[in-house]
Amino acid sequence: MKLLIVEDEPGIVNFLKQGFEEEGYQVSSALDGDKGLDLAVSDDYDVLLLDWMVPGISGMEICRAFRKINKHTPIIFLTAKDEVADVVFGLQAGANDYIKKPFHFEELLERVKVQLRPLSGEHEVFSIGNIRLDTGTHQVIKGSEEIYLTQKEFSLLEYLLRQKGKVCRRTQIIEHVWDINFDYSTGVIDVYINALRKKLRLDENENYIQTIRGVGYIAKE
Repeated sequence: MKLLIVEDEPGIVNFLKQGFEEEGYQVSSALDGDKGLDLAVSDDYDVLLLDWMVPGISGMEICRAFRKINKHTPIIFLTAKDEVADVVFGLQAGANDYIKKPFHFEELLERVKVQLRPLSGEHEVFSIGNIRLDTGTHQVIKGSEEIYLTQKEFSLLEYLLRQKGKVCRRTQIIEHVWDINFDYSTGVIDVYINALRKKLRLDENENYIQTIRGVGYIAKE
């Protein structure tokens, strides 16, 4: 697996490079955004790890530019930003996940492994209202318009639609969508739910993804 790290702190780059190479990954790196974008578009990587704030163009700008030509390669932000608005902004730009600094390498490694797990080969179609999700083509259509979701947003929507009419607890969502069984902040679910609602442009008459306070979420017409 080939991994690109765009991070301006050499110590962090060396730490991550050593850790991932010991796990069998091929690692490339850049200390500024301009070189990072050049590397990202000039080779095929399996995962991009982007620091939000780097010299030159920012990690956010790299993400946006990269997504114009590649909609599938997973992107994980490494960031000191932890405001919900910042996280939503990053996810809407096309990132699949984020991890807040400081972090443990073992957790980042698991996040990367989750992103690299292959999608199911099954072909099923789920719908709610005028929204249709096709697992075979990996498309989400609202009316006649295709809605472009990240892999994780798609997986979250798929899980909710598979459980349509049933309350999905936060711990269940983390286990099934993120495939994580260790202690993991379920706050990330709220960020992805907000991103989904905005991308699907759900108004008050299309309250298809409802919050069950203190419990989780339910997909319901």
